[in-house]
Amino acid sequence: MSTLPVFATPSTVTPGLDAAWVARTIEVALDEDLGPTPGRDVTSQATIPPSGTGAAELVAREDGVIAGLVVVGEVLDQVANRLGLPRPDVTFHAQDGDAVTAGQVLATLEGRTLVLLVAERTLLNLASRASGVATATRAFARELAGTGAQVLDTRKTTPGLRALQKYAVRAGGGTNKRMGLYDVAMVKDNHVVAAGSVAAAVRAVRERFPDVPVQVEADTTAQALEALASGADFLLLDNMEPDRLAETVAAVREREGHDGVPAHVELEATGNLALAGAREVAATGVDYLSVGALTHSAGILDLALDLRPGPAPQPR
Repeated sequence: MSTLPVFATPSTVTPGLDAAWVARTIEVALDEDLGPTPGRDVTSQATIPPSGTGAAELVAREDGVIAGLVVVGEVLDQVANRLGLPRPDVTFHAQDGDAVTAGQVLATLEGRTLVLLVAERTLLNLASRASGVATATRAFARELAGTGAQVLDTRKTTPGLRALQKYAVRAGGGTNKRMGLYDVAMVKDNHVVAAGSVAAAVRAVRERFPDVPVQVEADTTAQALEALASGADFLLLDNMEPDRLAETVAAVREREGHDGVPAHVELEATGNLALAGAREVAATGVDYLSVGALTHSAGILDLALDLRPGPAPQPR
């Protein structure tokens, strides 16, 4: 695709990442790699003069979907600030959400070589991991195309990186469910045990937190119908075989619009869902397939930062 302007935000993914979260996350990542601020890279700082300049290319080593380019500028900013050097220029040749091929140059970075090499691993760690999630998500999104169902993520994310991983799901064509325990109530079996019944659990949430939607987990058709009668907004149909899932979906749809049940109840299938059987699950009529593996098991997309050959640094 055409080159984006220097320093452009390389993404059309919405919503984007919160800038304060990005800054905080990168600061922690750099502290982890360099030690507390200002930190040090003993190898690079011993072998590369601060005045040396160069150019590097961010390259995809394999086919996939790119995500995480939005962090590149902040990584360079923070490294340059720690070293007291100018920030390198960045020209992007791709943007988050793009399908990329092995060997494709995603961005060109030009400036102080020391900044480029100190920033390299943090930049790659974040973008490679996000791109792995986006790639896994895109595979499900393509498999579900035309079914009317969407792939959802879960809370099974890497601690500290949830915002990035859920952003990557969006870049891959998936949908975010709840961001945490604060924005959606999910009544599961342990909550039912604690409250005494599904109805009691739903009622307790409605009374204490009337502003949040309430989802109820159901393992059987009877539990799903009980949850509907209790006033659930949407249902999580857990570990049902496709035949049983289809029966449950049909039973729920039959009650929509009657006796206080919404005209459309959102239904989510979950439980060890795999790409190979995704269309069969979608054919049952569910709205979503919830796949924890998008974030807890996706591998990275292999990316590299290749420094262009240039003159050797002058002795100090």
